[in-house]
Amino acid sequence: MKQVFLFFIVLISGISFAQVTFTPGIRAGANFSHFTNDENQTFYYPGDMYYPQATMEVDFKTKTDFYVGFLGNIRFAKFYALQPEINYSRQGTKVESNVNNIGSQNVTVSYLGIQLVNKFYFNQFNIHVGPTLDFVVEKKNINTDNEIDLGITAGLGYDITKNFGVEARVKKGFVPVYSFYDNHTNVTFQAGVYYTFNMKK
Repeated sequence: MKQVFLFFIVLISGISFAQVTFTPGIRAGANFSHFTNDENQTFYYPGDMYYPQATMEVDFKTKTDFYVGFLGNIRFAKFYALQPEINYSRQGTKVESNVNNIGSQNVTVSYLGIQLVNKFYFNQFNIHVGPTLDFVVEKKNINTDNEIDLGITAGLGYDITKNFGVEARVKKGFVPVYSFYDNHTNVTFQAGVYYTFNMKK
């Protein structure tokens, strides 16, 4: 128990006496997004449950789009930084259905979001995890049930140079973005790059 207590004292002291640095930057890349929970509903003739009248199928396929944003990397220690971000992210899904008025179409929901990412550094590699809050700014071929989305993001990054790196993340929303017979939420895989600006003269 004393060893654990001593470890936390050393850890906190190291963060307290470390030189905190702030580095702004930009990030951009590709989104590969879809909605959760495909719809499969069977309808029967009135009063007869043994003879199906019709079967409705709605599949949510992956849609490719983009994201771009600004970041501020607050480095508290060699192994940890807090990185607030403001991002514009075009998401959505490709809908395929046997229902005539749906058919096959791309659904787009664009968000302006805030992310508070915790970054843990292991040499050139870094691990990302943190909450997200997104606001709907544009939508196409969909009437969204909610104008915000709360979620979590997690992923990995690799610093190719001191200022430039690559990243891959998964962002999962928890607020239903679309409801038909079921509630559907956002799932987005992001792959891109980031660049930070050297503030020292």
